[in-house]
Amino acid sequence: MIERFFKLSKNNTDVKTEIVAGITTFMTMAYILIVNPSILSATGMDKGALFTATALSAAIATLVMALVANLPFALAPGMGLNAFFAFTVVLGMQVSWQFALTAVLLEGIIFVILTFLNVREAIINAIPLSLKKAVSVGIGLFIAFIGLFNSGIIVTGMTHIGDGKLDGIPVKLGHITGGSALLAIIGLLITGFLLAKKVKGGLLLGILVTTIIGIPMGVTQVPQGLKLLSAPPSLEPILWKFDFSQVFSMQMLLVLFTFLFVDMFDTVGTLVGVATKANMLDERGKVPRAKEALFADAVGTTLGAMLGTSTVTTYVESASGVAEGGRTGLTALSTAAMFIIALFLSPLFIMIPGAATAPALILVGLFMMSPIKDIDFDDFTEAIPAFLTIIMMPLAYSIAEGIVFGMVSYVVLKTLTGKFKDVSYLMYVLAIAFVLKFLIA
Repeated sequence: MIERFFKLSKNNTDVKTEIVAGITTFMTMAYILIVNPSILSATGMDKGALFTATALSAAIATLVMALVANLPFALAPGMGLNAFFAFTVVLGMQVSWQFALTAVLLEGIIFVILTFLNVREAIINAIPLSLKKAVSVGIGLFIAFIGLFNSGIIVTGMTHIGDGKLDGIPVKLGHITGGSALLAIIGLLITGFLLAKKVKGGLLLGILVTTIIGIPMGVTQVPQGLKLLSAPPSLEPILWKFDFSQVFSMQMLLVLFTFLFVDMFDTVGTLVGVATKANMLDERGKVPRAKEALFADAVGTTLGAMLGTSTVTTYVESASGVAEGGRTGLTALSTAAMFIIALFLSPLFIMIPGAATAPALILVGLFMMSPIKDIDFDDFTEAIPAFLTIIMMPLAYSIAEGIVFGMVSYVVLKTLTGKFKDVSYLMYVLAIAFVLKFLIA
């Protein structure tokens, strides 16, 4: 039954490969169970309830991805979007977290409508193949940078010198002879060795071994009186807490637009990039079952708001599962199951340090570089937009901004050189919308 439902043979995979891939994806994104409650609790939301909401929203959305789209992508409350929710909207604009949750709910509902109208799918299909290749490479650099930075191998070189001024270089090499950075380097070598020896599940095994090595190093923290099983915290403090009193205000419109923009192109970029790396694009360069995948994202955001968390989006860490051979919804189903298990085993998952998952992210960045060889660097109207897409993702720390720079430059260069036929009408519309977005912001 599993074979028929997920079409494993057709996708050149098997049950064991898919399950290992799903667990690997979970292990590389399990940090969200710790980070999301930490960020959102700055607004006054209950931290325990946020843990439960994070795990449940991720499990439900990923389950929809598995059963409806049959794709190996996982979803959870998005990084960046949760920070915007907490620090820009709630604390910066001095509104309630209930106001922000209402904006997320409206965003989810709008995305459900746009998905059924095929608007989001049309945007994916409008992106030229060269930019789709570039998105994959850019995401690879982006997640490798995340792994390097979160582990402390790379740190910021900027320091405050007074009057709000900064001095120094943007990033520099961290203190790599001790602590988190050293553990990450050890993990990188271990995982690299496992991959070189073609050990099945090398990324997952590398995470587990690195976590264990981190115990005597003092990086992996083992709680005293560790309990294997514990009931998840109650959702009651944040469940279905909305404020509809300002739905038609300019404030709500601004917040809603930002949520819509960032989530739209983060999701589009992740779907395109990971699907490209997995060789899942069809002969016309389209992502298979994109509409169903976008539906999972929209449902996740809507239900996530109801549960009490920020925007749910497709995770770039899905690339780690794809790198392990995940090709179908069984990978996503396995990831969803791990989120459910995490509800009752939270102390164990909290033990896994960022330094243990960093090597997997760095090496997945390597895996995602391969589409760069298919980009035509002799045609500068293709090469320059592709390069801007690639370089802006890690430097702007945003998949969405990388896509914006790539698409706008593609439209402008093609138009100026008279290659109008290479640009679809929708690309012109999107480019104008992106420019207006920057002018208004």
